[in-house]
Amino acid sequence: QVLPVQSGGGSVETGGNLRLSCVLSGYISGTFCMGWFRQVPGKEQEWIAGIDSDGFTRYSDSVKGRFIVSRAPAETNLQMNSLKPEDTAMYYCAAARAFKCSSRFPRDFPLWGQGTQVLVSS
Repeated sequence: QVLPVQSGGGSVETGGNLRLSCVLSGYISGTFCMGWFRQVPGKEQEWIAGIDSDGFTRYSDSVKGRFIVSRAPAETNLQMNSLKPEDTAMYYCAAARAFKCSSRFPRDFPLWGQGTQVLVSS
């Protein structure tokens, strides 16, 4: 069974950088596309980035130009630069056994990491 396992995150001041990683534990073979979401208490999950199996990337307007998503066959990383207080959230990686992850809806991603907290102080 494939299970995304996250690491990274933590606390940083405004303008700082953090890196999140997500490894597909149990991966042996197959094609996965991956996405990153975040959530603050009381709000729905927000899609912020996706990366297809060929490396094609997509970003939400809220993070475009600041965040960079990358990947290996069974891993994805989210480099978060120039962080702002409004980036404070629980961050989740998600995966789907597919070539492309054009969807921005959580329901289209069957596999989820455990989440990691990011806190940006002003």
